[in-house]
Amino acid sequence: MRAVTWQGRHKVSVETVPDPEIVNPRDAILRVTSTAICGSDLHLYDRYIPGMRAGDVLGHEFMGEVVDTGAASTLEIGQRVVVPFTISCGQCFFCERQLYSACDNANPSETRDASDVMMGHAMGAAFGYAHLTGGYAGGQAEYVRIPYSDVGPVVIPEDLADDDVLFLSDILPTGWQAALNADIEPGDTVAIWGCGPVGLFTIQSALLLGAARVIAIDHFPTRLALARKYGAEVLDYREVDVREALDEMTGGIGPDACIDCVGMESHGFTLDNVVDQVKAKFYLATERPHALRQAILACRKGGRLSIPGVYGGFADKFPLGQLMEKGLTVKSGQTHVQRYTGELLRMIREGKFDTVSLISHHASLEDAADMYRRWHDEQNLYTKIVLKPGMARGTVRAVQQMEQV
Repeated sequence: MRAVTWQGRHKVSVETVPDPEIVNPRDAILRVTSTAICGSDLHLYDRYIPGMRAGDVLGHEFMGEVVDTGAASTLEIGQRVVVPFTISCGQCFFCERQLYSACDNANPSETRDASDVMMGHAMGAAFGYAHLTGGYAGGQAEYVRIPYSDVGPVVIPEDLADDDVLFLSDILPTGWQAALNADIEPGDTVAIWGCGPVGLFTIQSALLLGAARVIAIDHFPTRLALARKYGAEVLDYREVDVREALDEMTGGIGPDACIDCVGMESHGFTLDNVVDQVKAKFYLATERPHALRQAILACRKGGRLSIPGVYGGFADKFPLGQLMEKGLTVKSGQTHVQRYTGELLRMIREGKFDTVSLISHHASLEDAADMYRRWHDEQNLYTKIVLKPGMARGTVRAVQQMEQV
């Protein structure tokens, strides 16, 4: 089969790799019909996440048709399913508490030792995301093996198109959990750093949970326009001092809740971020947490901080004193996708989420290398890319005529 493989920093290629096979009775094999490039894939592309090996198959946002099942799978051949990016057994201490991304069984013993040392406890498992999370082949491929297929996949009704539901795999539940972790109360003002796909779903989620105002912070005009379309007020951090603007907009109090949807590769030319970029370039630091620092300083006293943005190691110049003295409540973590998919599928069917307008392009799986480069370098034009196995090479279709701020 053909699959997108990681070959090194800023290098991916589409290669012929062995077809997946059933290796456990709970497995299923999926023929992939849609698979997306995620913003967190860029951390792999930039080589900031350790544990990648040349030839690893990428991709953790995908869906498709079941073509084979193990004896203990609950899926049936021919069903359309969306697969959560988290691989979870459903039976361990953490899965029983619906903490699916912390599953203690899915990360194989041969890969868990390194993450145990690095993180304090072994990480949960995920598709296509480094050997720290199990080394599982990802879904940017024609076919993919689904471990624990009786726990994760969501069966999709035939009347819903792939684009309607694909993001149940990751970014929609991630935005939903990000908003839930902010403990939003009716009337709250919520500030969100980052208007990438996760940030855009977080905006929609915060408003659905009762926020009176959502203030979105970014610098790409197209993303800011989408944020405004979804109901947010917007700040372009190139044009304003974000902390001053948030103080002015909240009467000097600060937002009730702040959500960091940026993660470890903040943009910008503030002094702290420039120093972070230099250190990261020479592997003297693993994070560029400017957005997180700014969120901590901007949040009101006694406020809430939610961190769905991906971080991979140790942060320099972290404002721990400010976080403590302001009495902030912090919630973070990888998304417990399986906890939310049923509810979110219902909300999609009720029209409560716009799951389509953030998609900018459909492209062939064979064009993945070029799409990774464009996603990395042209984020104002490429807001979300969906790869389609079987589409002819060289076929790139713009899905939306993107509005500018």
